[in-house]
Amino acid sequence: MNAMAEGDVFFGDAFVGLDGAPAPLARLRGKPLVVNFWARWCAPCRTEIPQLSAHQLRFKPRGVDLVGIAVEDNPQVVQAFVKAYEIDYPILVAKQRGLPLLQALGDTAAALPYTVVFDRRGTVVFRKLGALSAEEMDVAFRAALVERSGETK
Repeated sequence: MNAMAEGDVFFGDAFVGLDGAPAPLARLRGKPLVVNFWARWCAPCRTEIPQLSAHQLRFKPRGVDLVGIAVEDNPQVVQAFVKAYEIDYPILVAKQRGLPLLQALGDTAAALPYTVVFDRRGTVVFRKLGALSAEEMDVAFRAALVERSGETK
C-alpha cells in the first residue's frame, strides 16, 4: 500500500472520543498530523507521553496537530489514565479497530507505541515503531510541515 492510500485508510476510519461519542478521523484530514498509537499497559508509551505533550506545545502554533489513539476498549478507563498523566492533546479510543489500522499503516506486528505522521495532503511522511526520542519527535513533527515543494513552513 502506498503512503497516499494509507492516508485514505486512516482518514476513512472512525473511533470513539473519551466522552464515548463517535469521532470520525476525516475531521483531521487536511492538517499536518502526528498520530501516536499507545495503550495504558505499554511502558514505552507512558515514557514518551510527556515529550509528546511538550512537542505539541511547540508545534501547535505552526499548525501541527497531535492525536493519541488508545488501543483500548473502555473510554472511561482511558479517560482516567489521561487525567492521571495530564495528557493535554486529543485522545481517541480505537476499540477493536486499533490493531487492524496499525497493521494497515505498516505496523505488521501491531506493536506499541507506533507513530505515523501525515502531511496536509494526507500522505504518510514518517513512521516509527517504538518510543520516539526527543530528536525523532523533532523529525516527526517537522516532517508534517514539509510541503510538496520541499519547503517547510
